[in-house]
Amino acid sequence: MKTQWIGDVLSGSLNQKEVHLKGWIHRSRGSNAIRFVVLRDSTGTLQCVVKRDKVGDASFEEVASALIESSLEIKGTAIPTDREHGYEIQVTEAKVVGPVDPSNPFPITESAMEEADGGETEFLLDNRHLYLRTGRMTTMLKIRSSVFGAIHSFFRDRDFIEYQAPNFVAGAVEGGSTLFEVPYFGRKAYLTQSWQLYAEAAMPALERLYTIAPSFRAEKSRTRRHLTEFWHAEMEIAWADNNDVMDHGEALVRHIARTLLTERPAELESLGRDLEVIRRFADSDYPRIRYDEAVERLKSKGVEIEWGQDLDYSKEKILTADFDVPHFLTHYPKVAKPFYHRQDPDNQDYVLCHDLLAPEGYGEIIGGGERTWSESEILKRIDDEGTPRDPYEFYIDIRRYGGVPHGGFGLGVDRVCAWLAGADHIRETIPFPRDSRRVTP
Repeated sequence: MKTQWIGDVLSGSLNQKEVHLKGWIHRSRGSNAIRFVVLRDSTGTLQCVVKRDKVGDASFEEVASALIESSLEIKGTAIPTDREHGYEIQVTEAKVVGPVDPSNPFPITESAMEEADGGETEFLLDNRHLYLRTGRMTTMLKIRSSVFGAIHSFFRDRDFIEYQAPNFVAGAVEGGSTLFEVPYFGRKAYLTQSWQLYAEAAMPALERLYTIAPSFRAEKSRTRRHLTEFWHAEMEIAWADNNDVMDHGEALVRHIARTLLTERPAELESLGRDLEVIRRFADSDYPRIRYDEAVERLKSKGVEIEWGQDLDYSKEKILTADFDVPHFLTHYPKVAKPFYHRQDPDNQDYVLCHDLLAPEGYGEIIGGGERTWSESEILKRIDDEGTPRDPYEFYIDIRRYGGVPHGGFGLGVDRVCAWLAGADHIRETIPFPRDSRRVTP
Protein backbone atom coordinates (compact mmCIF):
# COMPACT_ATOMS: atom_id res chain seq x y z
CA MET A 1 0.00 0.00 0.00
CA LYS A 2 1.26 3.49 -0.88
CA THR A 3 2.25 5.68 2.05
CA GLN A 4 -0.01 8.69 2.64
CA TRP A 5 0.49 11.93 4.55
CA ILE A 6 -1.39 12.87 7.69
CA GLY A 7 -2.43 16.04 5.86
CA ASP A 8 -4.21 13.87 3.28
CA VAL A 9 -6.29 12.31 6.05
CA LEU A 10 -7.06 15.68 7.66
CA SER A 11 -8.25 17.03 4.31
CA GLY A 12 -11.03 14.43 4.24
CA SER A 13 -9.90 12.90 0.97
CA LEU A 14 -9.28 9.51 2.62
CA ASN A 15 -12.52 9.25 4.60
CA GLN A 16 -13.32 5.60 5.41
CA LYS A 17 -10.34 4.44 3.36
CA GLU A 18 -7.41 2.24 4.27
CA VAL A 19 -4.28 4.29 4.94
CA HIS A 20 -0.58 3.67 5.49
CA LEU A 21 1.14 6.35 7.62
CA LYS A 22 4.70 6.86 8.80
CA GLY A 23 5.70 9.36 11.46
CA TRP A 24 6.78 10.04 15.02
CA ILE A 25 4.92 9.71 18.30
CA HIS A 26 3.83 13.15 19.48
CA ARG A 27 1.81 11.94 22.47
CA SER A 28 0.69 8.58 23.78
CA ARG A 29 -1.72 7.48 26.51
CA GLY A 30 -4.01 4.59 27.27
CA SER A 31 -4.63 1.39 29.16
CA ASN A 32 -3.67 -2.25 28.94
CA ALA A 33 -6.19 -2.78 26.15
CA ILE A 34 -6.12 0.44 24.09
CA ARG A 35 -3.58 3.16 23.24
CA PHE A 36 -4.30 6.61 21.84
CA VAL A 37 -1.21 7.59 19.90
CA VAL A 38 -0.96 11.06 18.35
CA LEU A 39 1.23 10.59 15.30
CA ARG A 40 3.20 13.47 13.78
CA ASP A 41 4.62 13.93 10.31
CA SER A 42 5.61 17.07 8.41
CA THR A 43 1.99 17.76 7.43
CA GLY A 44 0.29 17.62 10.84
CA THR A 45 -0.76 15.45 13.79
CA LEU A 46 -3.44 12.79 13.99
CA GLN A 47 -4.79 10.44 16.67
CA CYS A 48 -4.34 6.73 16.00
CA VAL A 49 -6.33 4.25 18.07
CA VAL A 50 -4.36 1.05 18.73
CA LYS A 51 -6.34 -1.83 20.25
CA ARG A 52 -4.70 -4.97 21.59
CA ASP A 53 -7.34 -7.26 20.09
CA LYS A 54 -6.81 -5.69 16.64
CA VAL A 55 -3.01 -5.59 16.34
CA GLY A 56 -2.01 -8.50 18.60
CA ASP A 57 -0.13 -8.66 21.88
CA ALA A 58 3.41 -8.25 20.56
CA SER A 59 2.64 -5.21 18.38
CA PHE A 60 0.50 -3.62 21.09
CA GLU A 61 3.22 -3.97 23.74
CA GLU A 62 5.79 -2.52 21.36
CA VAL A 63 3.62 0.55 20.72
CA ALA A 64 2.58 0.90 24.37
CA SER A 65 6.22 1.03 25.52
CA ALA A 66 7.37 3.41 22.76
CA LEU A 67 8.33 6.86 24.03
CA ILE A 68 7.68 10.27 22.51
CA GLU A 69 9.57 10.78 19.20
CA SER A 70 9.83 7.07 18.52
CA SER A 71 9.18 6.56 14.81
CA LEU A 72 6.16 4.49 13.90
CA GLU A 73 4.58 2.89 10.86
CA ILE A 74 0.85 2.13 10.98
CA LYS A 75 -1.94 0.87 8.76
CA GLY A 76 -5.61 1.35 9.42
CA THR A 77 -8.86 3.06 8.44
CA ALA A 78 -9.50 6.83 8.50
CA ILE A 79 -12.68 7.45 10.53
CA PRO A 80 -14.47 10.79 11.08
CA THR A 81 -14.60 11.95 14.71
CA ASP A 82 -15.86 14.93 16.69
CA ARG A 83 -12.53 15.16 18.48
CA GLU A 84 -9.64 17.57 17.92
CA HIS A 85 -8.46 16.60 14.46
CA GLY A 86 -11.75 15.68 12.77
CA TYR A 87 -10.43 12.22 11.86
CA GLU A 88 -8.69 9.37 13.61
CA ILE A 89 -7.14 6.12 12.47
CA GLN A 90 -8.48 2.77 13.65
CA VAL A 91 -5.20 0.87 13.53
CA THR A 92 -4.95 -2.65 12.14
CA GLU A 93 -1.14 -2.90 11.99
CA ALA A 94 1.55 -1.02 13.93
CA LYS A 95 5.33 -1.25 13.97
CA VAL A 96 7.93 0.77 15.87
CA VAL A 97 10.72 1.61 13.43
CA GLY A 98 13.11 3.70 15.56
CA PRO A 99 12.58 3.41 19.32
CA VAL A 100 13.75 5.97 21.89
CA ASP A 101 15.95 4.67 24.70
CA PRO A 102 14.00 4.94 28.01
CA SER A 103 17.22 5.94 29.79
CA ASN A 104 17.54 9.00 27.50
CA PRO A 105 14.03 10.34 26.72
CA PHE A 106 13.36 13.20 24.32
CA PRO A 107 14.43 16.37 26.16
CA ILE A 108 12.05 18.89 24.55
CA THR A 109 9.22 18.47 27.02
CA GLU A 110 5.98 20.43 27.43
CA SER A 111 7.43 22.10 30.53
CA ALA A 112 10.48 23.25 28.54
CA MET A 113 8.18 24.73 25.91
CA GLU A 114 6.02 26.43 28.55
CA GLU A 115 9.14 27.98 30.07
CA ALA A 116 10.09 29.36 26.64
CA ASP A 117 6.54 30.77 26.25
CA GLY A 118 6.72 31.19 22.48
CA GLY A 119 10.32 32.40 22.54
CA GLU A 120 13.59 30.55 23.01
CA THR A 121 15.64 29.65 26.06
CA GLU A 122 19.32 28.73 26.06
CA PHE A 123 18.22 25.13 26.65
CA LEU A 124 16.17 25.15 23.44
CA LEU A 125 19.03 26.78 21.54
CA ASP A 126 21.46 24.16 22.85
CA ASN A 127 19.06 21.47 21.63
CA ARG A 128 18.19 23.17 18.36
CA HIS A 129 18.71 19.95 16.40
CA LEU A 130 15.77 18.49 18.33
CA TYR A 131 13.75 21.69 18.76
CA LEU A 132 13.34 21.76 14.96
CA ARG A 133 10.75 18.98 15.39
CA THR A 134 8.34 21.12 17.42
CA GLY A 135 5.18 22.49 15.87
CA ARG A 136 6.23 26.14 16.16
CA MET A 137 9.61 25.57 14.54
CA THR A 138 8.12 23.40 11.79
CA THR A 139 5.66 26.20 11.05
CA MET A 140 8.44 28.79 10.88
CA LEU A 141 10.44 26.63 8.49
CA LYS A 142 7.44 26.20 6.19
CA ILE A 143 6.90 29.96 6.13
CA ARG A 144 10.61 30.41 5.44
CA SER A 145 10.44 28.00 2.51
CA SER A 146 7.55 29.92 0.97
CA VAL A 147 9.44 33.21 1.38
CA PHE A 148 12.45 31.78 -0.46
CA GLY A 149 10.19 30.41 -3.19
CA ALA A 150 8.44 33.78 -3.55
CA ILE A 151 11.77 35.58 -4.01
CA HIS A 152 12.86 33.17 -6.72
CA SER A 153 9.53 33.36 -8.55
CA PHE A 154 9.44 37.16 -8.38
CA PHE A 155 12.80 37.60 -10.05
CA ARG A 156 12.50 34.75 -12.52
CA ASP A 157 9.08 35.93 -13.68
CA ARG A 158 10.71 39.28 -14.49
CA ASP A 159 13.55 37.74 -16.52
CA PHE A 160 16.26 38.18 -13.90
CA ILE A 161 19.18 35.74 -14.05
CA GLU A 162 20.32 33.99 -10.87
CA TYR A 163 24.02 34.63 -10.35
CA GLN A 164 26.47 33.57 -7.63
CA ALA A 165 29.46 35.41 -6.18
CA PRO A 166 32.40 34.23 -4.01
CA ASN A 167 32.17 34.04 -0.22
CA PHE A 168 35.92 34.71 0.20
CA VAL A 169 36.64 38.35 -0.64
CA ALA A 170 39.46 40.85 -0.29
CA GLY A 171 37.54 43.95 0.82
CA ALA A 172 34.55 45.34 2.68
CA VAL A 173 31.15 46.38 1.41
CA GLU A 174 29.50 47.53 4.63
CA GLY A 175 32.52 48.55 6.72
CA GLY A 176 35.76 47.02 7.94
CA SER A 177 34.65 46.74 11.56
CA THR A 178 32.15 44.01 10.73
CA LEU A 179 34.41 41.85 8.56
CA PHE A 180 35.19 38.26 9.51
CA GLU A 181 38.88 37.83 8.78
CA VAL A 182 40.00 34.32 7.80
CA PRO A 183 43.49 32.95 7.02
CA TYR A 184 43.83 32.18 3.35
CA PHE A 185 47.06 30.39 2.38
CA GLY A 186 49.33 32.93 4.00
CA ARG A 187 47.16 35.91 3.08
CA LYS A 188 44.19 37.67 4.65
CA ALA A 189 40.73 37.14 3.26
CA TYR A 190 37.28 37.94 4.55
CA LEU A 191 33.85 36.36 4.52
CA THR A 192 31.57 38.33 2.24
CA GLN A 193 29.22 40.95 3.64
CA SER A 194 27.32 41.20 0.38
CA TRP A 195 27.24 39.92 -3.18
CA GLN A 196 27.01 43.49 -4.51
CA LEU A 197 30.50 44.29 -5.79
CA TYR A 198 30.71 41.04 -7.74
CA ALA A 199 27.16 41.50 -9.00
CA GLU A 200 28.15 44.84 -10.46
CA ALA A 201 30.92 43.06 -12.36
CA ALA A 202 28.31 40.86 -14.05
CA MET A 203 25.79 43.65 -14.55
CA PRO A 204 27.07 44.62 -18.05
CA ALA A 205 26.77 40.96 -19.08
CA LEU A 206 23.39 40.01 -17.58
CA GLU A 207 21.76 43.43 -16.92
CA ARG A 208 19.12 41.93 -14.57
CA LEU A 209 20.51 39.56 -11.94
CA TYR A 210 19.75 38.33 -8.44
CA THR A 211 20.90 35.91 -5.78
CA ILE A 212 19.86 34.36 -2.49
CA ALA A 213 22.98 33.55 -0.50
CA PRO A 214 24.45 33.80 2.99
CA SER A 215 26.24 36.97 4.06
CA PHE A 216 28.43 37.45 7.12
CA ARG A 217 28.70 40.40 9.49
CA ALA A 218 30.96 40.36 12.56
CA GLU A 219 28.46 42.42 14.52
CA LYS A 220 28.47 42.13 18.29
CA SER A 221 24.90 43.42 18.41
CA ARG A 222 22.78 41.23 20.64
CA THR A 223 19.37 42.31 19.42
CA ARG A 224 16.34 40.45 18.15
CA ARG A 225 17.25 41.58 14.60
CA HIS A 226 20.90 40.56 14.16
CA LEU A 227 22.69 37.40 13.10
CA THR A 228 26.35 36.99 12.16
CA GLU A 229 25.35 34.68 9.29
CA PHE A 230 22.15 35.63 7.52
CA TRP A 231 20.45 34.99 4.19
CA HIS A 232 20.56 37.84 1.74
CA ALA A 233 18.34 38.28 -1.33
CA GLU A 234 20.10 40.79 -3.58
CA MET A 235 19.46 42.21 -7.03
CA GLU A 236 21.31 44.42 -9.50
CA ILE A 237 19.82 46.03 -12.57
CA ALA A 238 21.33 48.06 -15.42
CA TRP A 239 19.96 51.36 -16.71
CA ALA A 240 18.12 51.97 -13.42
CA ASP A 241 17.92 54.83 -10.96
CA ASN A 242 17.04 54.87 -7.27
CA ASN A 243 13.29 55.06 -7.94
CA ASP A 244 13.43 52.06 -10.28
CA VAL A 245 15.22 50.02 -7.64
CA MET A 246 12.67 51.02 -4.97
CA ASP A 247 9.84 49.99 -7.29
CA HIS A 248 11.36 46.51 -7.53
CA GLY A 249 11.89 46.26 -3.77
CA GLU A 250 8.34 47.30 -2.99
CA ALA A 251 6.92 44.86 -5.53
CA LEU A 252 9.05 42.03 -4.13
CA VAL A 253 7.89 42.55 -0.55
CA ARG A 254 4.26 42.72 -1.64
CA HIS A 255 4.76 39.53 -3.67
CA ILE A 256 6.21 37.73 -0.62
CA ALA A 257 3.22 38.77 1.49
CA ARG A 258 0.76 37.62 -1.18
CA THR A 259 2.54 34.29 -1.50
CA LEU A 260 2.24 33.64 2.24
CA LEU A 261 -1.46 34.48 2.13
CA THR A 262 -1.88 31.92 -0.64
CA GLU A 263 0.45 29.16 0.61
CA ARG A 264 0.62 29.56 4.41
CA PRO A 265 -2.54 31.16 5.83
CA ALA A 266 -3.05 28.37 8.38
CA GLU A 267 0.56 28.59 9.53
CA LEU A 268 0.35 32.37 9.93
CA GLU A 269 -2.85 32.10 11.95
CA SER A 270 -1.35 29.39 14.16
CA LEU A 271 1.35 31.91 15.09
CA GLY A 272 -1.28 34.48 16.00
CA ARG A 273 -0.87 36.56 12.83
CA ASP A 274 -3.91 38.54 11.62
CA LEU A 275 -4.26 37.76 7.91
CA GLU A 276 -5.85 41.16 7.28
CA VAL A 277 -2.63 42.79 8.45
CA ILE A 278 -0.61 40.67 6.02
CA ARG A 279 -3.12 41.55 3.30
CA ARG A 280 -2.51 45.23 3.99
CA PHE A 281 1.22 44.66 3.50
CA ALA A 282 0.44 42.86 0.24
CA ASP A 283 -1.93 45.41 -1.28
CA SER A 284 -0.82 48.86 -0.09
CA ASP A 285 1.57 51.37 -1.62
CA TYR A 286 4.64 52.06 0.51
CA PRO A 287 5.27 55.72 1.42
CA ARG A 288 8.63 57.35 0.66
CA ILE A 289 10.17 60.02 2.88
CA ARG A 290 13.58 61.66 2.77
CA TYR A 291 16.20 61.39 5.49
CA ASP A 292 15.75 65.07 6.45
CA GLU A 293 12.03 64.53 7.04
CA ALA A 294 12.82 61.49 9.19
CA VAL A 295 15.21 63.57 11.30
CA GLU A 296 12.53 66.21 11.82
CA ARG A 297 10.01 63.55 12.81
CA LEU A 298 12.44 62.14 15.35
CA LYS A 299 13.26 65.53 16.81
CA SER A 300 9.54 66.28 17.15
CA LYS A 301 9.28 63.16 19.29
CA GLY A 302 12.10 64.29 21.56
CA VAL A 303 14.81 62.10 20.04
CA GLU A 304 18.33 63.55 20.12
CA ILE A 305 19.89 63.17 16.68
CA GLU A 306 22.46 65.07 14.67
CA TRP A 307 22.13 65.53 10.92
CA GLY A 308 24.45 63.06 9.20
CA GLN A 309 24.04 60.25 11.70
CA ASP A 310 22.93 56.90 10.37
CA LEU A 311 19.65 55.77 11.89
CA ASP A 312 20.10 52.86 14.28
CA TYR A 313 17.37 50.44 15.28
CA SER A 314 16.13 52.52 18.21
CA LYS A 315 15.36 55.39 15.83
CA GLU A 316 13.94 53.12 13.11
CA LYS A 317 11.55 51.66 15.68
CA ILE A 318 10.24 55.11 16.55
CA LEU A 319 9.79 56.01 12.88
CA THR A 320 7.90 52.83 12.05
CA ALA A 321 5.32 53.63 14.73
CA ASP A 322 3.91 56.29 12.36
CA PHE A 323 3.20 53.76 9.59
CA ASP A 324 1.06 50.63 9.32
CA VAL A 325 2.84 49.45 6.15
CA PRO A 326 6.54 49.44 5.20
CA HIS A 327 7.98 52.82 4.20
CA PHE A 328 11.13 53.98 2.44
CA LEU A 329 13.75 56.37 3.78
CA THR A 330 15.69 57.99 0.92
CA HIS A 331 18.51 60.46 0.33
CA TYR A 332 20.81 59.84 3.26
CA PRO A 333 23.72 62.26 3.76
CA LYS A 334 26.85 61.30 1.86
CA VAL A 335 28.83 61.18 5.12
CA ALA A 336 26.62 58.34 6.39
CA LYS A 337 27.04 55.97 3.43
CA PRO A 338 29.90 54.10 1.67
CA PHE A 339 31.60 55.23 -1.54
CA TYR A 340 29.53 53.09 -3.88
CA HIS A 341 26.34 55.12 -3.28
CA ARG A 342 25.95 57.68 -6.05
CA GLN A 343 25.83 61.33 -5.03
CA ASP A 344 22.63 63.19 -5.80
CA PRO A 345 23.48 65.43 -8.80
CA ASP A 346 20.99 68.01 -7.46
CA ASN A 347 22.69 68.21 -4.05
CA GLN A 348 25.96 66.41 -3.54
CA ASP A 349 25.61 66.40 0.24
CA TYR A 350 23.19 63.48 -0.27
CA VAL A 351 23.33 60.10 -1.96
CA LEU A 352 20.69 58.29 -4.03
CA CYS A 353 19.94 55.46 -1.66
CA HIS A 354 17.09 54.00 0.35
CA ASP A 355 16.16 51.77 3.24
CA LEU A 356 12.80 50.02 3.51
CA LEU A 357 11.57 49.89 7.11
CA ALA A 358 8.99 47.32 8.18
CA PRO A 359 6.28 48.43 10.62
CA GLU A 360 5.53 47.01 14.07
CA GLY A 361 9.05 47.84 15.22
CA TYR A 362 10.89 45.46 12.89
CA GLY A 363 12.90 48.16 11.14
CA GLU A 364 15.12 47.86 8.08
CA ILE A 365 14.45 44.93 5.74
CA ILE A 366 15.94 46.38 2.53
CA GLY A 367 18.94 48.58 1.85
CA GLY A 368 19.78 49.73 -1.65
CA GLY A 369 20.18 52.52 -4.11
CA GLU A 370 21.82 53.82 -7.24
CA ARG A 371 25.54 53.05 -7.67
CA THR A 372 28.41 55.44 -8.32
CA TRP A 373 28.86 54.40 -11.93
CA SER A 374 31.49 56.62 -13.55
CA GLU A 375 35.24 56.06 -13.13
CA SER A 376 36.02 59.63 -12.10
CA GLU A 377 33.28 59.68 -9.45
CA ILE A 378 34.19 56.31 -7.93
CA LEU A 379 37.88 57.25 -7.68
CA LYS A 380 37.03 60.53 -5.99
CA ARG A 381 34.66 58.85 -3.51
CA ILE A 382 37.23 56.16 -2.65
CA ASP A 383 40.00 58.71 -2.18
CA ASP A 384 37.80 61.08 -0.17
CA GLU A 385 37.04 58.25 2.25
CA GLY A 386 40.70 57.29 2.52
CA THR A 387 39.91 53.78 1.32
CA PRO A 388 42.79 51.91 -0.39
CA ARG A 389 42.18 51.37 -4.09
CA ASP A 390 43.93 48.00 -4.49
CA PRO A 391 41.20 45.69 -3.11
CA TYR A 392 38.65 47.42 -5.34
CA GLU A 393 40.67 47.63 -8.55
CA PHE A 394 38.38 45.16 -10.31
CA TYR A 395 35.38 47.19 -9.17
CA ILE A 396 36.88 50.39 -10.54
CA ASP A 397 37.71 48.59 -13.79
CA ILE A 398 34.00 47.96 -14.43
CA ARG A 399 33.53 51.72 -14.84
CA ARG A 400 36.38 52.03 -17.33
CA TYR A 401 34.64 49.93 -19.97
CA GLY A 402 31.20 51.28 -20.73
CA GLY A 403 29.89 52.23 -17.32
CA VAL A 404 26.13 52.83 -17.15
CA PRO A 405 23.64 53.97 -14.51
CA HIS A 406 22.61 51.00 -12.41
CA GLY A 407 21.46 50.08 -8.93
CA GLY A 408 20.35 47.32 -6.64
CA PHE A 409 19.30 46.31 -3.17
CA GLY A 410 19.78 43.67 -0.51
CA LEU A 411 16.86 42.19 1.43
CA GLY A 412 17.40 40.40 4.74
CA VAL A 413 15.39 37.23 4.24
CA ASP A 414 15.46 36.20 7.90
CA ARG A 415 14.22 39.64 8.96
CA VAL A 416 11.37 39.48 6.46
CA CYS A 417 10.41 36.04 7.78
CA ALA A 418 10.48 37.34 11.36
CA TRP A 419 8.35 40.37 10.48
CA LEU A 420 5.68 38.56 8.45
CA ALA A 421 5.48 35.69 10.96
CA GLY A 422 5.33 38.10 13.90
CA ALA A 423 8.32 36.43 15.56
CA ASP A 424 9.79 37.88 18.73
CA HIS A 425 13.35 37.14 17.62
CA ILE A 426 15.08 36.60 14.29
CA ARG A 427 16.53 33.33 15.67
CA GLU A 428 13.06 31.79 15.48
CA THR A 429 13.07 31.93 11.69
CA ILE A 430 16.34 30.17 10.84
CA PRO A 431 17.19 26.51 11.50
CA PHE A 432 20.56 27.02 13.19
CA PRO A 433 21.09 30.66 14.19
CA ARG A 434 24.56 32.16 14.46
CA ASP A 435 25.24 35.25 16.56
CA SER A 436 28.11 36.66 18.58
CA ARG A 437 27.57 34.08 21.32
CA ARG A 438 26.60 30.94 19.44
CA VAL A 439 28.21 28.75 16.80
CA THR A 440 26.72 25.41 17.92
CA PRO A 441 24.95 23.12 17.35
